[in-house]
Amino acid sequence: MSKVHIFDHPLIQHKLTIMRQTSTGPKEFRELLEEISMLMVYEVTRDLPTVDVEIETPICKTTQKMLAGKKLGIVPILRAGLGMVDGIMNLVPACRIGHIGLYRDPQTLEPVEYYCKLPADAEERELLLLDPMLATGGSASDAITLIKKRGCKHIRLVNLIAAPEGIAKVQHDHPDVDIYVAGLDSHLNDHGYIVPGLGDAGDRLFGTK
Repeated sequence: MSKVHIFDHPLIQHKLTIMRQTSTGPKEFRELLEEISMLMVYEVTRDLPTVDVEIETPICKTTQKMLAGKKLGIVPILRAGLGMVDGIMNLVPACRIGHIGLYRDPQTLEPVEYYCKLPADAEERELLLLDPMLATGGSASDAITLIKKRGCKHIRLVNLIAAPEGIAKVQHDHPDVDIYVAGLDSHLNDHGYIVPGLGDAGDRLFGTK
């Protein structure tokens, strides 16, 4: 069974509380999502392997650590996942970016795919799948399936807020994919929204209805 990592860092929780408030407008919402994403990826990448390399400082030659092994890739689920990209790129500017387009059918609540474009060497990378909300888990699970069909095996799911139902769905369908969240909320309402949540992340991010 995959692991669920919940980040309780005070800075993350403070910024997340501001994001939840209805009085927070799109500009501040975008800025906070970028900041939280940057703080989260710092922890998500904590176990990346390193290798010893010899370098020369202005003082002397020395052996120090650098990242080794698989390179990173980030794959936002359109459209809300785009809001997490810049924060991660601030820390890992060399990572490649893919995109997955899914939308939730308002009647069935099931995800529908309309786009998938991954880096050419995606199967060689450690991929971070990005989506602010993990509600029913259907979109995330389908996105992971799409990525796996393209030969990718090293996948981590990064969400801002999750509901227990979404976590259970992803763990059932993909027990090899760890989940990283800033907040684990109570439940889903009858419309499939996370409670207490923060509303529709895409609409709040881009100022749409």
